[in-house]
Amino acid sequence: MSAFVPVPGCATRFRVLNQAPPSAPVVERGDVVVVHAKGVVKETQKTFWSTKDPGQKPFEYTAGVGGVITGWDRGCLGARVGETRELDIPASEGYGAGGFPAWGIPPNGALVFEIEVLSVRGK
Repeated sequence: MSAFVPVPGCATRFRVLNQAPPSAPVVERGDVVVVHAKGVVKETQKTFWSTKDPGQKPFEYTAGVGGVITGWDRGCLGARVGETRELDIPASEGYGAGGFPAWGIPPNGALVFEIEVLSVRGK
């Protein structure tokens, strides 16, 4: 397992848990990305969401355009299909001072996401 490294221009850090082949497609701004994701509140270690839970399915989003929280959006850029990254996201690049009470994320709660890139469709 690699050490955490900073995401360029962010306070979020990431590490690669499972590397993909260098020939695998890369997540770039504007790509439609399908992932498995698990989100944990760092302070409590409580899982608030997992696409692998019963009744859930992989999550699809457009990379680099602000459709998801900043730490996730920027932390997945450059990942490859088949790669799993762990993102350490401070509150300022997550849900901020308001948190997300419906999911059990407290105000100023830091997050840890494990994200496995399943597919990428270009712009």
